[in-house]
Amino acid sequence: MLILTCPNCGIAADETELHADGQAHITRHGAGASDDDLETYLFMRNNPKGVHFERWRHVYGCGKWFHAARCTMTLEVFGTYPAQTLEPPKELVAKIKKKRPDWEGFVK
Repeated sequence: MLILTCPNCGIAADETELHADGQAHITRHGAGASDDDLETYLFMRNNPKGVHFERWRHVYGCGKWFHAARCTMTLEVFGTYPAQTLEPPKELVAKIKKKRPDWEGFVK
């Protein structure tokens, strides 16, 4: 079972208390967007084998959004951070690089 710590309220919650919402750090286009922008938002996502940055919501807790870095192969969670952050914190990136020296880095 996947367990993530909400950075907003500090509670470690299993995935049944959370809602995943796909890739983090992308522009989410909505009404009024061009067809190309909407196509990119809906269909052109990174789906790496390995480290991935995702958006989560603590549905049955504080209700706030946050981001998580985890490995899609092993489900190892490297850390979580507030959704208002435009890119992963440097400490988190350093932690990932230390555990996965072959990791190529954060990709938007």
